[in-house]
Amino acid sequence: MKKFSLAFLALATLTLLATGCGGGGGGGSDDDDATPVAENGSTGTGSGSSESGSGSENTGGDGSGGGSISVTEGLVPVSGATFDGTTAITLSGVFIAGRTVTIPSLWACDHEVTQAEYQSVMGSNPSSFSSSPASGETQANRPVESVSWYDALVYCNKKSAQAGRTPCYKVNGNADTSQWGYTPHGGNSISGTITCDFTANGYRLPTEAEWEYFARGGNLTNSGQKDYSGDDNIESVAWYVSNSGSKTHEVKKKAKNALNLYDMSGNVWEWCWDWYGSISTSTPSSGAASGSYRVARGGGWIYFASYCAVSNRYDRAPDYRNNNYGFRVVCSRSE
Repeated sequence: MKKFSLAFLALATLTLLATGCGGGGGGGSDDDDATPVAENGSTGTGSGSSESGSGSENTGGDGSGGGSISVTEGLVPVSGATFDGTTAITLSGVFIAGRTVTIPSLWACDHEVTQAEYQSVMGSNPSSFSSSPASGETQANRPVESVSWYDALVYCNKKSAQAGRTPCYKVNGNADTSQWGYTPHGGNSISGTITCDFTANGYRLPTEAEWEYFARGGNLTNSGQKDYSGDDNIESVAWYVSNSGSKTHEVKKKAKNALNLYDMSGNVWEWCWDWYGSISTSTPSSGAASGSYRVARGGGWIYFASYCAVSNRYDRAPDYRNNNYGFRVVCSRSE
């Protein structure tokens, strides 16, 4: 476990106020760490997988019955929409012909959860990139990484409790993370039935459909689609293998997309709630009912451009952790 100096803790406290989004089981291999993942090296179970395995920030309350939303949290309001499946979105494996998908109105974090945010909630920082940020950047505002899907769920419930909001996740019907029998970053997995209450007003991971809706800037038509989130030019919106300098970067350094969201392409992969699986017309908005892997989207600092495309889907075991896997959070809002 990495220890932080008093100087870094002071810096984290200050920078948390600047960025803040209110801010994981088993170990994965580190096979992504050393070399870029080649675009033609697919050997995994998912499309593009190389391994198995519109509004401004709001200062008022969200009307959801607990906890208020403030500018410092970096949450932006995103209005919901329904994709009726009349015409598939080109290259999308989620918004396909014949499938109806409803996206609720949400608060979406405009950035990936940072190391300072994660530390403030979890009391530790598992990130591999915990020193030597790029020139002009701060360590505290780099995205947290080396977190599993399980770690992200614990973070969300703990953050919800801190904010006086109703936690979304339960294990065997219990929302208290201390009763889950799980130690974040400790090498184990969460046993039991994990459920998400999408009506609760706490923090949670986006579903895959929500994530792709965000990455497409709220655009569910074929007109005006971009290859990457916000632009066809990856250099303007993403940190990836050709420009990252082999490290993560402070969030919100690249251009934002049409929904004022940053780093939806590149920097670190972002965990989604859903099981990974083939999407069919009967698949619900929250994805497959079961599976062995969870969805990750967006690409990362060590990946080639094609992996950072809005259309790319990826899968990982929920206990997997690596230095290019992080997450962002959402929570419900009423119009």
